[in-house]
Amino acid sequence: MRPWSGRRWHAGAVVTAALLLPLRQAAPGQGTAPVSKTFSSGYRFVEMSGEELYVNVCQGCHMADAKGGTGAGSYPSLANDRRLKESSYVVDLVVNGRHAMPSFAGMMSNGQIAALVNYLRTNFGNDYQDVVTAADVQAARR
Repeated sequence: MRPWSGRRWHAGAVVTAALLLPLRQAAPGQGTAPVSKTFSSGYRFVEMSGEELYVNVCQGCHMADAKGGTGAGSYPSLANDRRLKESSYVVDLVVNGRHAMPSFAGMMSNGQIAALVNYLRTNFGNDYQDVVTAADVQAARR
């Protein structure tokens, strides 16, 4: 099989698209431009708001509308997600990872994880208003 034929080409295209997605800007009159074009250097993310973290870290897999996607893998929807009702579930998922999703415990501070979780739980059709704190995240770390 040639190096970039069939499934291997598809997987490469998906990875490339996921990496370039945060760079895409909205056309005039089609919404707002991405929140940040900051690229984290090294092993830790520098973005601090939940929205910046989602745009630059999460949307490559979960998509801009948080409805998930399929391709080289299957990425679950976070939009209108009843599982997000339990804040401890979301914190545990981000801290420890699950299945193909990596742990972000070493890449994000407690405050960053709390900001991301709060953003996910109050956007994309989710309306869970109880606030996750950095102390909640610290308690969830194993």
